[in-house]
Amino acid sequence: MPGVLDGIRVLEVASWTFVPAAGAVLSDWGADVIKVEHPQTGDPQRGLVTSGLIGGKGGMSVNFMIEQPNRGKRSVGLDIATEGGRELLYKLAEASDVFLTNFMPAARRRLQIDVEHIRARNPKIIYARGTGQGVRGPDAEKGGYDGASYWGRGGLGYALTPPHLEYPVSQRPATGDLPGGMTIAGGIAAALFRRERTGEPSIVDISLLGFAAWVLSPDIVAAGIMNIPMLPTGGGDRKKTFNPVVGAYKTKDDRHLALMLLESDKFWPDLCNHLGRPDLITDERFADAKARFENGVECVTILDEIFASKTLEEWKQVLDTLEGVWAPYQSPRELFDDPQVIANGYTPELETADGTKFKLVANPVQFDETEQPLRPAPEHGQHTEEVMLELGLTWEQIAEHKESGALL
Repeated sequence: MPGVLDGIRVLEVASWTFVPAAGAVLSDWGADVIKVEHPQTGDPQRGLVTSGLIGGKGGMSVNFMIEQPNRGKRSVGLDIATEGGRELLYKLAEASDVFLTNFMPAARRRLQIDVEHIRARNPKIIYARGTGQGVRGPDAEKGGYDGASYWGRGGLGYALTPPHLEYPVSQRPATGDLPGGMTIAGGIAAALFRRERTGEPSIVDISLLGFAAWVLSPDIVAAGIMNIPMLPTGGGDRKKTFNPVVGAYKTKDDRHLALMLLESDKFWPDLCNHLGRPDLITDERFADAKARFENGVECVTILDEIFASKTLEEWKQVLDTLEGVWAPYQSPRELFDDPQVIANGYTPELETADGTKFKLVANPVQFDETEQPLRPAPEHGQHTEEVMLELGLTWEQIAEHKESGALL
């Protein structure tokens, strides 16, 4: 089935995860994404193979930090610091709809790949850039990773660290980069729509700092209005809660489940029946939301005792017909076995050229109720010759560029 972006070409001059993740999403949606990498070094994230971020079975390994944000692309080994390599990049830009980059401003100027340089060769190209802190202000020229610009400066680390800890909690890998890349892809899709309607190309800007502010916006808005660091979390005593049926409960086997009965009066009777405690429905201490709030410690204590009486698997069976929303706390490994993940194709299996089979995570957008098939990430420079031939170069010209060092 054709992708919604079939016929769109994206020229990606980017590395690591934040911006390349946008290219991966656009590739999932059908775009032809050409990833430009230095002929010798490639995307520095490829080097993570030597730093332990690999996984596999039977002696085979997968650099999943390359695969997840680079699946489905074509890789061209091109040295854009050389005159010949830069001219080839310009030719690729002439044949592209989108130029996607996370190179820092000084590097873009030095390499002559800033907006004015690319637009000089293709006035209609959409120019998209991902940055650490945005394109204006005193730190616009500085770089950023999600561990700093998103997690640290953007407030997530502060907001998610319990007050009793001496140091902030660590960020999980790429938790700012990957959803941030999805946001870039959405911005590019909107820019393509605008160009289709008006003929006008856009410059698309997304920063890790701005994305963090969006994610944390309830806290940030409230902090500004009330002049407080952030919204209170009640992180001290979990039993002192506004709503005892919103929160985490521990099971007999030391697992946890999340209750999210926001409309507590609506769902309280059904919950009590599922818990085998219909007597709690008419208990005056818990008769309505106000009473449960006033007697929250007692309510949570009783619920703690009930949930501690069964294992998580047993509660899955008991709560399967519960009208309100609840969910188990699952490990990342358990998601592979989640029937909803399987049914919706959220973790498709891929196979690399050497026969290694592994699963990636699909981007969450699906079109026409159809799972989008994924392809593995390319090897470094895997498609150099193929793409150059498409540009109209002869084999002799390709050989000359390779000899000069412009091509891999």
